Amino acid sequence: MSDFAVDGPGRELFVRHAKKDGRSVTILRAVDYGSSCVVEAEVFPTGSSDTVHPGPYTFANAPQATAFVTEAVESLMYLGCDVYAE
Repeated sequence: MSDFAVDGPGRELFVRHAKKDGRSVTILRAVDYGSSCVVEAEVFPTGSSDTVHPGPYTFANAPQATAFVTEAVESLMYLGCDVYAE
């Protein structure tokens, strides 16, 4: 479904997919590499067929990455998005 590239062995922690009015807004994916945890994002801008890939955002551990995604999800929900775990 997504085109995230993972360098080396990593364990996917979770994926969150945000939609608004049935349209994909973003997909956030967290991958634990042991020595660090990376959050990758795909953003689908309104009115564009191009996908934007900001980041990746690297954290020292899974709890830090989870906190980052939790805040992003809360913001997306505040803005009227429905967020799904995948």
